[in-house]
Amino acid sequence: MLDTALRILLPQQCFACGAGSGDGVLCRACLESLPGIGLARCPVCALPALEAQTCGACLAHVRPYEATLAALDYAFPVDRIVQALKYAHRLAVLRLLIDLLARQPVPEADLVVPMPLHEARLRQRGFNQAAELARPLARRWGLPVLLDGVVRDLDTRPQAGLPWGERVANMRGAFRVRRPLKGLRIVVLDDVMTTGATLAELALSLKAAGAARVENRIVARTPPPA
Repeated sequence: MLDTALRILLPQQCFACGAGSGDGVLCRACLESLPGIGLARCPVCALPALEAQTCGACLAHVRPYEATLAALDYAFPVDRIVQALKYAHRLAVLRLLIDLLARQPVPEADLVVPMPLHEARLRQRGFNQAAELARPLARRWGLPVLLDGVVRDLDTRPQAGLPWGERVANMRGAFRVRRPLKGLRIVVLDDVMTTGATLAELALSLKAAGAARVENRIVARTPPPA
């Protein structure tokens, strides 16, 4: 009854177009037209691919992770929603992102690992958005979540401010795994994938700790440069 009363007294506006959206972040029209929803993607790197076949880049260069599933493209309004979560503490958008990720098949895995933040970045932001995604999704999937078993030792420069070619070097040696993962299948949760350098470095660290397989689940994939 309280929820119904609040929706009547405080109707919410769609984050993208400003129309009435009830109790949702987006109105129905914007939700159904989100960029990249239902797009055929390479099963390894999640870039657009004909008939969802492995792309030429992934065939030519083996990735340290086995699979990547992306719910959306990182374009308007998804980019604004993710930025509002990370930089404006709009935690209300989490429910939308979690629901979109939950539309994907349940992973065949043993453990969920959120992308860790360096302690300095965590103090500054106040929360780890990847962990906030991982906890409810792990419950839905019936999987345990490892919140403190992987740490980010290096306070690297933000990847978003670097040229594509410098991102791999920027992330080298950034992660440390603090428990054995021998034979475990890992699902990594993160918000955005651009070049994949951060996810690749984390996958290398997880494999070095014994992980048998690493699969990424991300909210949005940055489209390739034109």
